[in-house]
Amino acid sequence: MSKFRGTYTVLITPLTADGQHVDVPALKKLVNWQIEQGIHGLIPLGSTGEFLSLTPEERQLVIETCVSTAAKRVPVLIGTGAEWTDECVRLSREAQTMGADGVMIIPPFYSSPTDDELFTHYRKVGEAIDIPIMVYNNPATANVDLKPELVARLSRIDACQYIKESTLEVTRVRDIIELCGDRMTVFAGILGYESFWLGAQGWVAVCSNLIPQMSARLFELVADERNQPEALALYKKMLPIVRWVGGHRYVAASKDGLAMMGLPVGQPRAPRLPLPDADRADLRAELDRMGLLNSLSSLMA
Repeated sequence: MSKFRGTYTVLITPLTADGQHVDVPALKKLVNWQIEQGIHGLIPLGSTGEFLSLTPEERQLVIETCVSTAAKRVPVLIGTGAEWTDECVRLSREAQTMGADGVMIIPPFYSSPTDDELFTHYRKVGEAIDIPIMVYNNPATANVDLKPELVARLSRIDACQYIKESTLEVTRVRDIIELCGDRMTVFAGILGYESFWLGAQGWVAVCSNLIPQMSARLFELVADERNQPEALALYKKMLPIVRWVGGHRYVAASKDGLAMMGLPVGQPRAPRLPLPDADRADLRAELDRMGLLNSLSSLMA
């Protein structure tokens, strides 16, 4: 498969109404709709996919469903982060065996590993698989910060070819490109629009669960067409959804939003809670204003 590039949705995991099972039919519909809307890639089992709240069997079901439904129409990267290096290796091998095009790996998120420990962790995983690794830098959840100098070191690992950079320091994009050259392709994790102008070649987006077409088009307008006026106008149009799925409510707002659009996907698993009633009413009003309310009802026919 060609080099990963563009807007990739970090997919929610649809659950049945009772929260006890993965809703496979809903997941298939979500994957097909995302691809039909022009999304450039999919990343199941990231944080938005509640990867830590799924059983091993549910993980496999999500991977199998997403890979088979996507059917090579777009790349599918699987989140395989784990606290124990051997478990991360196992999950990454499993993803490769099941047909994933790559893996996205957040650092071990409890042990606060040193730079040497992080390098060894990623090196061991990279030596165990034959598909690319997207390193995931998110200091807010991983308790370690993969600064550009460390990213440059990681880029010497053959498999570590991509990074999802999820800080609010957009200059990280500039610095990583300067230090790594073509050894590391930067995907934004938060600041998609801003990062594209500094050379990011992709965006791992939460908002594209709800607005995949706009999210994909934003990348194309900046990276391919360099159309700043049209890109900025689209970005401003998207911002309400970008903000709704930011912060602590990213899973709940994404799931409630899809339900309001006409694709029920269940609620987050505990300890996450659904959106409060007041927030739900405000989100519904915003989706209505944007013409998205019940826009997916035909998927359920």
